[in-house]
Amino acid sequence: MSVMTTAATMSAPTLKDVYEARERVYRVVKPTPLMRHPLLAAETGLDIRVKHENHNPTGAFKIRGGLNLIGSLPAGDRRGVITATTGNHGQSIALAAQREQVPCTIVTPVGNNPEKNAAMRAFGAELIEFGKDFDEAREKVEQMQHERGLRYVHSANEPLLVAGVATYALEIFDDLPDVDVILVPVGGGSGACGCCIVRTALGSRAKVIGVQAARADAFTRSWKGDTRVVGDKADTFAEGMATRVTFDLTFSILKKELDDIVTLTEDELAEGVRLALRATHNLAEGAGAAPLMAAMKLRNELAGKKVVCVMSGGNIDRATLTRVLV
Repeated sequence: MSVMTTAATMSAPTLKDVYEARERVYRVVKPTPLMRHPLLAAETGLDIRVKHENHNPTGAFKIRGGLNLIGSLPAGDRRGVITATTGNHGQSIALAAQREQVPCTIVTPVGNNPEKNAAMRAFGAELIEFGKDFDEAREKVEQMQHERGLRYVHSANEPLLVAGVATYALEIFDDLPDVDVILVPVGGGSGACGCCIVRTALGSRAKVIGVQAARADAFTRSWKGDTRVVGDKADTFAEGMATRVTFDLTFSILKKELDDIVTLTEDELAEGVRLALRATHNLAEGAGAAPLMAAMKLRNELAGKKVVCVMSGGNIDRATLTRVLV
């Protein structure tokens, strides 16, 4: 039986929490570039910039959350941590745990991105493959945490994770205070939450728009509807967005703070990867490229606005990339 922390017992991070997180995050991570790519501007017809979280040490934004959470662990939790992941969150926790000398166990779905798995092992994590998708792996972790007496690090219901990843949102507003729209992929929702928390606390009128895979749209249907739904499957190659459920902390924040959400088909997600490569010369995974394709899809509504696309990660595996580029 799993013990889940609920939103009622968690507080959303404040701007003060985000500023405090920067001290831990910046021991390892440097502020990532916010770049204007002329080819992307020409192809979309927009005043558009890319926040390159794919340039982080693990190739994804998640490293910020892991550094903040693991760096804040009390002595009693340092005997070991356990988490579930499709890769970027796991790399974040593994790298941070290695730095802090905290034993780390990670459960991934069977058939997970092999290159992400190799990276987690390289950071010293014990890797276990279980289940058909992220949510089955997560359920296994919730069982194992009790059996092994480990600190369960949830991929979303962790205020310290959200505060850590929100440091990239601070960088966006530092570099472009008058940004009008931020497009950000939504899986567990920590990145979008960070953007919303910082936007609101700074008094900005910028809109934060989430991007999801149409074949993993439980969050979208929950956000747009009156009840939270559970999807039957998350059948998308964009594993960073492949969740079938919503999570208490991040959903409670985004239900109130997110301005809109758009879904992309698998063909559109694949074209996003090609667009990132063609117009920015960056290798982006499906979730990381999704905001660029969303900007293309919404270009009529975004005309005349200053747009930022969060390239959340670049960890696409070779087999997927080969398939996408054909």
